[in-house]
Amino acid sequence: MCKSIFIVCCILYFSVGYTQLKQIEFEKTIEEKISLLMANMSLEEKIGQTCQITLDAVLKTDANGTVVEPVQLDASKLNEALTKYRVGSILNVSSHTLTISEWKSMHQAIHKYYQEKFIKIPILYGIDAIHGVNYTQGATLFPHEIGLAATWNRETLKKTASITASEMRASGIRWNFSPVLDLGRQPLWSRYFETLGEDPYLTSELGKQIILGYQGTQSKIDNTHVVSCLKHFVGYSMPQSGRDRTPAWIPEKYMSELFLPPFKAAIEAGALTVMVNSGSVNGTPGHANYKLLTKLLKQDWGFKGFVVSDWEDFSLLSSVHQTAGSYKEGIVQAIQAGVDMSMVPTSPLYKDYCTLFNDAIKEKLIDSSRLEDAVRRILRVKLYAGLFDNLNQTKEKGDLFGTSTFKKEAENTVLESITLLKNKNNILPLKPNTKVLLTGPTANSLNALNGAWTHTWQGVDTLYNTKDALTLLEAFKLKNASVSYVKGAMNEYIEGWESCKIIDTIALKEQAAKNDVIVICLGELPGTEKPGDIRALDLPEAQLQLAKCAINTGKPVILLLIEGRPRTLHPIVEGMDAIIQLYLPGDYGAQACVKILYGDENPCGKLPYTYPKYSGIIEHYDHPKSIEKSKSNQWNGFDPEWEFGHGLSYTSFNYSNLMVSKEQFKELDSIRITVDITNTGLRVGKEVAQLYVSDLQAQVTPAVKQLKGFDKIELQPGQTKKVSFILSNKDLKYANQSGEFVNEPGFFRIQIGPVSKLIELIK
Repeated sequence: MCKSIFIVCCILYFSVGYTQLKQIEFEKTIEEKISLLMANMSLEEKIGQTCQITLDAVLKTDANGTVVEPVQLDASKLNEALTKYRVGSILNVSSHTLTISEWKSMHQAIHKYYQEKFIKIPILYGIDAIHGVNYTQGATLFPHEIGLAATWNRETLKKTASITASEMRASGIRWNFSPVLDLGRQPLWSRYFETLGEDPYLTSELGKQIILGYQGTQSKIDNTHVVSCLKHFVGYSMPQSGRDRTPAWIPEKYMSELFLPPFKAAIEAGALTVMVNSGSVNGTPGHANYKLLTKLLKQDWGFKGFVVSDWEDFSLLSSVHQTAGSYKEGIVQAIQAGVDMSMVPTSPLYKDYCTLFNDAIKEKLIDSSRLEDAVRRILRVKLYAGLFDNLNQTKEKGDLFGTSTFKKEAENTVLESITLLKNKNNILPLKPNTKVLLTGPTANSLNALNGAWTHTWQGVDTLYNTKDALTLLEAFKLKNASVSYVKGAMNEYIEGWESCKIIDTIALKEQAAKNDVIVICLGELPGTEKPGDIRALDLPEAQLQLAKCAINTGKPVILLLIEGRPRTLHPIVEGMDAIIQLYLPGDYGAQACVKILYGDENPCGKLPYTYPKYSGIIEHYDHPKSIEKSKSNQWNGFDPEWEFGHGLSYTSFNYSNLMVSKEQFKELDSIRITVDITNTGLRVGKEVAQLYVSDLQAQVTPAVKQLKGFDKIELQPGQTKKVSFILSNKDLKYANQSGEFVNEPGFFRIQIGPVSKLIELIK
């Protein structure tokens, strides 16, 4: 036995050593190629590599400047951009989704400039494929990130990212502006649905899996994977006003403890590009923050890829942030701060950028070494992405695009994410013969299920919706042909702001009398970035009125929430018999939801955020103890609608036998923690074991608890499984006021479900 173990260890040792040698040799070859390429590049070519334009800048337009449909490249515009200004990257889609054949034609026209040697460096094409390839017709659309986070399932996120990467490559695109690793700590923010929730550990763990799914595990990106881009470094999601692209104020402690860890974990997982926060943090614009972009990201963390700006943000340093006196000065600030590629989408702005950058180099306003570093980083990513090789690797159809297997995975992902928040008297699942009245403004809208970034930027145009995808009404009819439907209310935009109006409550009351149960579908209009700003976190008043009308019929009411952020709904919670959070589930959300409602599937999603009870009180599960003190001097002040990690099932689970390998330990020790989980119900179910740690005393006020581990398991009725976690000294550190991580001896409480134990860190 000992001999066998020795042989296995030797094989592993030499295998790891061989892999490391191959990696070192690969990196050496890449750097040699970069040096050779740069030795033959002019100043103009190097500057062009730092410039990224939108597709619209090189498309044909009519006399009014409107893009011609169907989209067509303008040969003269493209030639000018690539051969005169030496632009190195193109992004985006025009107004709407393209077919695979349109993408293929587009890429062939663009890439021929490199293939026919008109330019020395190939073009890197990027796009926001943030819940599947949402800009290619027929692609597989998954839940948005907030729904992915609700799965609490690492393997599920890796798989969805891998499918997205495959379909991107089938579309000819190699760079994905995803994942968003901003924390969802400000639910008013219009891009909340693009986050993985409020917790840094959950976001870090799931973010790593997305990176592995996009990029694969090989040194070089193979033909089924793509380059990932981390967004938005860092603090973008915490605007004090709640409105998009407005200032954030984040103390060093919380920057280190909350906002930086997901990005650091993703860099360690191999992420190759990073996009910058469009807002400002503590008075410094993201694009001018040398401390974060150069000192921390590149020097301290050793990031070898490149940093790209967000849309037009170099110019905003002078026009909005007012830290620069001119566009030229803004270019100098951003490049010197550490941004390597500027998203200068439009024409003629990109031409001004190239000209002014050239002037700044000649006037020594930008260090030539900074330009050299930026270009090296961009070329490094292009080489890792295999751009100098087979550029036109696309497929019309086939194994890598739009398969039934991929669609089934999308539905399975929704089933993992849907979160049962309330189930009074076990009204769910519904019996097959239950007479259902379906109502609400999101009941018959595929756009509501998909949200923004779906076929168009804002996701409100119904013209390009996936043909075989179902609304909730259509999915209900497939399951129960006798389902009744009353729209009840209608969501709309009035002067750019979301609104809702009641349209037929009389019909609602009449139909309610003929049915056994009412299923009401409430939620948001699609919207993101500035168009997605809202004035209050409450659900629109008309939706609350419609819900109260349903409750007043006396029939049981089941609420389905289709929303990208937790909209407050406290006035109607008590009257609801069941409440289900769908998030923004995508094309296959409706059929998955109906399967759960009728008990064909068991819900297993868990909230990735703390659901607020009141719009004026935003709290998080990892709050300090002081928040728990109420107005009446009791300790029940922390009072959300539902807590982080909450989610019900159609079965029940019991936690027991929490064990620790040692109750006292030193800094270099680690602790093994185990707990038994038993399915005490009558049907198979999935449960998420959540490990929380509470520091009972620290020099800086600690959080009441922090997530330090999770594991999703499936249990048959009566089955028990032992779940284990390893807790290290690193897991017990906290960030002090300077943002430095420190340990202090003392007691910590560990908790999994309802069971807990004390452990002690000693010197």
